[in-house]
Amino acid sequence: MSVELDELRDQIDEVDKLMVELLSRRLTLVEKVGEVKSKHGLPIYAPDREAAMLASRRKEAEKQGVPPQLIEDILRRTMRESYSSEKDAGFKCLKPELRPVVIIGGKGQLGSLFARMFKLSGYQVKILGSQDWDKADELLSDAGLVVVTVPIHLTLGVIDKLTNLPEDCILCDLTSVKKKPLQHMLDAHKGPVVGLHPMFGPDVPSLAKQVIVHCDGRSKEQYQWLIDQCAIWGASLCELQAEEHDHSMTLIQALRHFTSFVYGYHLSKENPSLDKLLRVSSPIYRLELMMVGRLFGQDPNLYGDIILSSEENIEMIQRFHKRFTEAVELLNHKDKNRFVDSFRDVSDWFGDYSLQFMSESQNLLKHANDSIHRG
Repeated sequence: MSVELDELRDQIDEVDKLMVELLSRRLTLVEKVGEVKSKHGLPIYAPDREAAMLASRRKEAEKQGVPPQLIEDILRRTMRESYSSEKDAGFKCLKPELRPVVIIGGKGQLGSLFARMFKLSGYQVKILGSQDWDKADELLSDAGLVVVTVPIHLTLGVIDKLTNLPEDCILCDLTSVKKKPLQHMLDAHKGPVVGLHPMFGPDVPSLAKQVIVHCDGRSKEQYQWLIDQCAIWGASLCELQAEEHDHSMTLIQALRHFTSFVYGYHLSKENPSLDKLLRVSSPIYRLELMMVGRLFGQDPNLYGDIILSSEENIEMIQRFHKRFTEAVELLNHKDKNRFVDSFRDVSDWFGDYSLQFMSESQNLLKHANDSIHRG
């Protein structure tokens, strides 16, 4: 049996080597694709092309007796690597005549990321850091685009200083709050204004599939190239009114960050062994614990600023507290029937999204299970 098993393993090794060679060939082709895309100003992420390709490969897999989900998993992982490779190839410059891009806060993590993306696209980039304000007039006097990316609590004060920009200069910010910064930009500057909110952190390997929300301020036709440039970088663009954006962020960011904070705070007071919790956790519980722990590995000032950035956030959290208390009352009365009724009401509200989220989360959990390293 040992000889037979060794022979089979040798054959598997050979197939694995062929797979590595094919993946290397694919990545080389991707580099060439990136060069062509850059030359013609095409986005690195083409959702229609990706969807059609995956559907075709799934059909081919079925014909070969290979699980379709397996080939899709392999291809999606390969494409993520491909997007990371394409990001270094450079991008078409949509506004080559643009005067310098000045990034206020460009030494920070997010500012550095966007400075890099502009440079890869051929723009001249200047950085205005917190220690550089004595040179501000010089740096800003010929700016074609000014990007404000500083901590939330400093944003409005920085914007209020920008009253002498060239009239045709585009002024934008990268803040997670939009209504107040947008209004301050409109008050400070008479030229084109747009608010941007990158819905990702500075550690992303590529902007492919990353969401950037944009809120119109003034003269959209003059800054549209900037939105298009973000699309070339691979971002998925979503246009919202500033108020609609801020209301959405109250639920997506402020409430979620606060509930994660409270859960982590509660765990720290209960003081369980995290090692033991991880050992008994299935992938979904491990993911939930990871998402909470991830919060506490980052800058507390950032999350404090996000949560406390508006009265609407606080009011939303207070309503959540009220509903949490209502839910606890079901437990106090040991009222399982009311709990089930409430559960069904929420299930009805989610509707078909429940099944969609079940399917999507199953795929995520498969990847999570593969990546878990148990001691």
